[in-house]
Amino acid sequence: MNTLLEALQEGRLIELPENDKDHALQFLAHIIEAIPSVPSGTDVVGLVMARERSVNTALGRGWAIPHGRVGAQGHLICVVGWSPHGIDYGAPDGESVSIIAMYLVPDHERNHYLREVSLLAKALTTYPGNGKLRAASELNDIRDYLLDLISSAKEAVGPDARVRMIQLQARAAAEALPAGDLANLVIEPVMLVAAPGLKPVVLTQNAELVAALDTAVGLVEALASNGVFQNGAWRVVKRGMVVYRGDRVIYDCLAIRGIAGR
Repeated sequence: MNTLLEALQEGRLIELPENDKDHALQFLAHIIEAIPSVPSGTDVVGLVMARERSVNTALGRGWAIPHGRVGAQGHLICVVGWSPHGIDYGAPDGESVSIIAMYLVPDHERNHYLREVSLLAKALTTYPGNGKLRAASELNDIRDYLLDLISSAKEAVGPDARVRMIQLQARAAAEALPAGDLANLVIEPVMLVAAPGLKPVVLTQNAELVAALDTAVGLVEALASNGVFQNGAWRVVKRGMVVYRGDRVIYDCLAIRGIAGR
């Protein structure tokens, strides 16, 4: 379970902005696409959604483990999303899903991935604290739950992972990581107001993002047709939209940027 531990250690645990299954999967896939180590142009969204259409990836006990496979070199990557209200995922036990652990799996890391999810499935069946997941009220509660889950499987995860887990616990205690902190990413809410014949109005507190989107070409058209727009290092993902009279539209979006940039 070292890749799951790395996701926590590197800040890749995030509260999901909504509880729709497809939207949650697409959002996490966009997060992976924005990680600087992932090759530019990797269609994680397409890979994950195609896999999910063929096989439901719910594990039960409030968990799902969707993934996409790629032929590129690189390391196994995990991003973890938490849904406070639960997602109707079609799980075999009928429970809503609260934790989505999404993996990007290079071909040469396939065995590593299979070992990881096998250990995770085993840990979920033996872990005595599953009630902590439903009782969680904030992201730090989820971080503690995940650390405890990994700790309960310490015989399987090995000494190196135990050392990293102790280091992460110490760092969390010292720094009190804020909910939603992503060490390698910037995530900004942004609203776009669009109307026929008028330049879109960008509403966000991030001045760099305003500058990037104010002059962007095809922004509204891309959001309307595909739900996503890429402009340099910024990826804008549509969460929802409201249509008003006169074809005026407000787009509710999240903008994602890797700190290292591409």
